[in-house]
Amino acid sequence: MVVVNTTSHGGSNAHLVDALAAADPSVRLRAALSAGTRPDPRLTDTLVDRCAVEPDFFVRDMLTWALCRLPTEITVPRLVRELGSDTAQARSQSLHTLSKIGDRLAWPAVSALLHDEHDDVARSAWRAAVALVPPGDEAALAADLATELGRGDQHMQLSLSRALVALGDVVLPALDAAGTSSDPRVRAHAEATTQLCHDPDSGFTLAVETAKRVAVVGPDT
Repeated sequence: MVVVNTTSHGGSNAHLVDALAAADPSVRLRAALSAGTRPDPRLTDTLVDRCAVEPDFFVRDMLTWALCRLPTEITVPRLVRELGSDTAQARSQSLHTLSKIGDRLAWPAVSALLHDEHDDVARSAWRAAVALVPPGDEAALAADLATELGRGDQHMQLSLSRALVALGDVVLPALDAAGTSSDPRVRAHAEATTQLCHDPDSGFTLAVETAKRVAVVGPDT
């Protein structure tokens, strides 16, 4: 077995390491593009570390692309370790990258973050879980995700609904159960998600607002 040193703080990659931390986002974007165009496993740590602090969305997206170009046997274990970071962006971006790589070896670590206290991390975990769930475990994942119904603002709720809908009809029993919750927010979110399952083109905003009114005043009022 060949041991690859993924630390890159000098040598031929020194200019890329410096460019990835440049003040100008366009310089960082070009550096990330270069790292993906000529994949070098020695840049793995640098790319993962930069994901944790990079403020620009487009640069982060390019960093993810560069990581996806590297061997999975190197990137996946490194990204899984990053899921234990105290930094929310580090966890969120690692989840996003793992979902793009699509290696189910990351599933246990990803599923452990479905209820992360930080909303951005939880959203990323929901999307990654849908991408990585082992065949046959979709219903169990749906039941677990359904416990998050009613969480957060409308944007947060739509993210969860989209994750649930992506799992297919296996989510319907979990949504039916949530529809009997004593919490009107949970009931409303479950109803809106059920409508989205049956009609993906329906407006989630209108559905959730209608469901909230029904939940508050009662269906027979």
